[in-house]
Amino acid sequence: MSEDAPSAYWYADTDAEPRRLLEALRTFRRADEEMRLRASRDMDMNLTDLRALRHVIARGQHDDAVTPRALAARLGISSASTTKLLDRLCASGHLERRPHPVDRRSVVVVATDAAHHEVRDRLTRMHARMLAIAEAVPRPAGTPSRSSCSPWPPSSAASTTRRPAASPRTLRAREPRRRRTPVD
Repeated sequence: MSEDAPSAYWYADTDAEPRRLLEALRTFRRADEEMRLRASRDMDMNLTDLRALRHVIARGQHDDAVTPRALAARLGISSASTTKLLDRLCASGHLERRPHPVDRRSVVVVATDAAHHEVRDRLTRMHARMLAIAEAVPRPAGTPSRSSCSPWPPSSAASTTRRPAASPRTLRAREPRRRRTPVD
């Protein structure tokens, strides 16, 4: 490393305030990941199963039916993986498959009363602590609420999760090779 290189890896030393904000976000993310790991261990399921259960419960709060296909898309997993996931969560008593209310060819997935009870029992205290921490965040002067001090507009947050555009070279490498067919 040369002598004139900045001491910070990604950001210049002059970026102290934004770096502190990013570090606070990283700290929150680590704590959130650890909380989810504990919850999944306590509930005897893996993280993907927990994400699926959380999604089904959240959509159920809005009377929004969740199909296996929609769940697969939300979780970014294959239909085969979704079938195994649903088999596990149905066998454990967390979810039920029910006929789709409109499409007879499909089913919807709903959380059981036992799942709601277990989630509330295990996560209520943690959510109360999170709310207390959020309520302790001071309001910036001249702002009506804490939400107005959000440092990350949703469009900006979404842009950090997108993959950069692929170069033509990368795209060529992803193309499937064409099979040669014998010539008669």
